[in-house]
Amino acid sequence: MKLRVVVEYDKEVNSWAVYCPELPGINSCGTTEIEALDNFREAADLFFEPSDIPVPSESKVLDMVV
Repeated sequence: MKLRVVVEYDKEVNSWAVYCPELPGINSCGTTEIEALDNFREAADLFFEPSDIPVPSESKVLDMVV
């Protein structure tokens, strides 16, 4: 899967920020661009990790390829 990732440097805090417009709420930061991207990749992996939380019976579970 390919996602658009935005990487920005903030001079005020001397840090890099990373976010993905397609995945609101998943963002990260780091002292270097590489560190920020690695942290974002870890956050995205955790977001897509399967969960053991039971699905309510009135919900639908569908297979989807992204």
